Amino acid sequence: MIRERQKKISNFREVLTCSKEAAEREKTASEQIFDSLIKCVEESRNQLDGVIEGMQKTTESQARGFIKELEEEVSELRMNISELQQLSHTGDHLQFLQSLPSLNPVPPTKDWTEVTVHSSYEGIVRKAVARLEQTLSKEMKKLHDDVELKRVQQYAVDVTLDPDTAHPNLVLSDDGKQVSGCNKRQNFPETPKRCIYYANVLGKQGFSSGRFYYEVQVNEKTQWDLGVANESINRKEKKPLCPRNGYWTIRLRNGNQYKAVVGPSVRLSLKAEPQKVGVFVDYEEGLVSFYDVGAAALIYSFTGCNFTEKLYPLFSPCFDEGGANSAPLIISSNSSLRLCMAHPLKQSPISPQLLPSLLHHLKGDLLHLLPITDARFKHDHCLRKCESTPT
Repeated sequence: MIRERQKKISNFREVLTCSKEAAEREKTASEQIFDSLIKCVEESRNQLDGVIEGMQKTTESQARGFIKELEEEVSELRMNISELQQLSHTGDHLQFLQSLPSLNPVPPTKDWTEVTVHSSYEGIVRKAVARLEQTLSKEMKKLHDDVELKRVQQYAVDVTLDPDTAHPNLVLSDDGKQVSGCNKRQNFPETPKRCIYYANVLGKQGFSSGRFYYEVQVNEKTQWDLGVANESINRKEKKPLCPRNGYWTIRLRNGNQYKAVVGPSVRLSLKAEPQKVGVFVDYEEGLVSFYDVGAAALIYSFTGCNFTEKLYPLFSPCFDEGGANSAPLIISSNSSLRLCMAHPLKQSPISPQLLPSLLHHLKGDLLHLLPITDARFKHDHCLRKCESTPT
């Protein structure tokens, strides 16, 4: 009984340690997110100040110009009036008439009735707030995408290539992390698992439950296929790599044509060419998602999938194409994934579902922003470990 209680004490201490670490991570993530949002607000405020000051300077310059012009007209009119008054006091009418031509002519005067100076700032702040809302929405989208990617990266698994499934025109590295196409067909032993028609290779690791995630470097390639496949796929015949045949894949063709192989392929419009693609599967939810890791952006998701058997990661570097497509597909190691997730500027465990509410708070009252963070993952993991210990 003492030993069991001592073990329980040890587990509770571990929970405390995990909780403190999670709290520090959350505070760091919260500071980074709110610093980013506050920076947007401050930049918008500075831009608005600049616009208002510019308008004020324009108004001031215009008004001063009008004042100077009017003062000059008044001065000339007074001068003419003064000369006329002096002549009017003379008793010699003939001299008066003879002197009139020598007087300065009355200068042409401007009709100032409709001349005004624009000094209204009405609507300036409202427009600035509307622009700020658009900026914040874009920033929230970036933050949401980054948080979502970090969420799925929590389920990273170690994937290696299965040489027994490799097409004869594929070359695998010794560590099972790279695959490239070659023009020469290799003399591989025929096995039921080997892919013959398509230049595919499967991962050694299969999954029949839960969630898993892995990343593949695809840069410098003009063609590739990535995704997951059922264990029972037909590996010997020409069958489209679509869900109907047990495949959930996306592909690149001709260097810039991205498609999701749904049945008839769906063209994907990407803002940039992915250098590294992340693949995430939630078996129970029937979800397969693909991410542009560098941009932290979702590429495409297969939803509502009905998985009934073991799934295997699928890779196709496609054929060499005379050297134009010779670069390999490279599976990222788990250690590099952990290093990426641990980076202080990227780590952000805030729940994606909570991020939209941040924008609501910002729009309502930017001075009353409150941190909304989620430290559940590691803390709950510690609690489950503690609760699983017998008493």
